[in-house]
Amino acid sequence: MTPTRLADLRKIATQYALAGMVAALALALGPAAAIPQTIETEAGPVRVETVAEGLKHPWGMVFLPDGRMLVTERPGTLRLVGADGSLSDPLSGVPEVVAQGQGGLLDVALDPTFITNKLIYLSYAEAGDDGVGTAVARGRLEDGGLTDLKVIFQQTPKVKGPNHFGGRLAFAPDGTLFVTLGDRFKFEPAQDLSSHLGKVVRINPDGSVPQDNPFIGQKDAQPEIWSLGHRNVESASIDPQTGKLWTLEFGPKGGDELNRPAPGENYGWPLVSWGTHYDGKDIPNPPTRPEFADAVRQWTPVISPSGATFYTAEPIPGWTSEAIPAWAGDLLVGGLSSESIVRLSIDDDKVTGEERIPLGVRIRNVVQGPDGAVYALTDEDNGKILRLTAENQ
Repeated sequence: MTPTRLADLRKIATQYALAGMVAALALALGPAAAIPQTIETEAGPVRVETVAEGLKHPWGMVFLPDGRMLVTERPGTLRLVGADGSLSDPLSGVPEVVAQGQGGLLDVALDPTFITNKLIYLSYAEAGDDGVGTAVARGRLEDGGLTDLKVIFQQTPKVKGPNHFGGRLAFAPDGTLFVTLGDRFKFEPAQDLSSHLGKVVRINPDGSVPQDNPFIGQKDAQPEIWSLGHRNVESASIDPQTGKLWTLEFGPKGGDELNRPAPGENYGWPLVSWGTHYDGKDIPNPPTRPEFADAVRQWTPVISPSGATFYTAEPIPGWTSEAIPAWAGDLLVGGLSSESIVRLSIDDDKVTGEERIPLGVRIRNVVQGPDGAVYALTDEDNGKILRLTAENQ
């Protein structure tokens, strides 16, 4: 949960305190068949239990103020998940997606003023005349579906191929929306300012361009671009202490990266990388150059990062705390190939500690719940929502 979402939920906590208590009880009980397990961590034993299952390759998740969850399924379905683990029928009004390879229905986010306007945002792979590209749409969440759906961003150009869509959404404290965009496995366009491929972009909630974006007015540059030289960013979170954006991206064969994208900065892909190409060809050495921003942390072998959240360990008022206090302030990252949650302690833009929480399954996303617990999506045909809490609570 981003700090913006957390702050908005706090504002309305009194309206939902009773619903929160009921939902918290249901979350604690979970599905009748779920068997909790305990994992030893540096913080002590952590309890892992299944909250819901039966999801088809879930990708994005966000909590609603009443404790229900909105979850995307990559084949193109959006569902509500009850606190008791029940799955709704697919919601209507969802945009048509291209569910091929890594594409499909991707992330979901709440508008900063969701309590009054009921708007949600979806990223997805969208078809076009020349191929497929990442798009963002917003709609109003009503009973059973979305209304007033409007496409607010479309990646340019659309290209052929099933990989590297990016697609994470993160609202900044000023209300602007960051969208991560993969290079679509096309390499060179990540360095081309006339292309959205391999970029992080920043837009207003209605899709218009903030006038303080770094490439506003530059000839042939896409005005939405915030930073460039990215390969495939599938993790994005705002640090609640600084309000700054942090991202993680897939390297090629090695070289997954943690970055703090700054306006106008170039992160070097495909000219430099800490990894090598899958075909065995070297990427020019050295792995970084002075004109490019270097990664804060890189992983070889890779962790395959997908989804991330800065964890506050603070429940919403009215909810019984199920937090893991020792993890407060850390960045929690979903790991696909590492089948874990990667916990990073960060101080002064440097990683000062790291731990892997082994879960034995591909983790697609990690969020903080209103009860302060950690929730994780598993990437599988029978996708699950896992909840992590301190064993001694």
